[in-house]
Amino acid sequence: MESIGIWFEARPALIGWLIGLSTITFLGSLIVIPVMVLRIPADYFLAREKFQSRSVCPYPASSLPLLIFKNLLGALLFILGIILLALPGQGLLMMLMGILLMNFPGKHRIELQLVKRPRILNALNAIRKRYGRAPLEMPIAG
Repeated sequence: MESIGIWFEARPALIGWLIGLSTITFLGSLIVIPVMVLRIPADYFLAREKFQSRSVCPYPASSLPLLIFKNLLGALLFILGIILLALPGQGLLMMLMGILLMNFPGKHRIELQLVKRPRILNALNAIRKRYGRAPLEMPIAG
């Protein structure tokens, strides 16, 4: 354990960068997460098919660049969420926001597994309640 401390002591610039990154990601998550949570329709997890058509721009010429941008942004948010698991911030919520933006097979199942966790669902619904939005509706297990 001492070797890690010595390694960091020999690299003060790295410590500064880590503190800066931690601060930026924490502040960014405080802004990005509520905006994205409020954009999720209350019945998103019930009516998946209805919302799949919204994921691609209706104009064919511009849909591919938009889809690429959306997926890159989702991947960036997911990676930031992983970083925030170790640094101060809202890591699991940031990872969920990244997953919501990306398109890949099995996405809906992963979203449901994350959102069904009581702490995550309660945090999402607390944000929605604070801004006067209806809570997220979840499918009945069965």
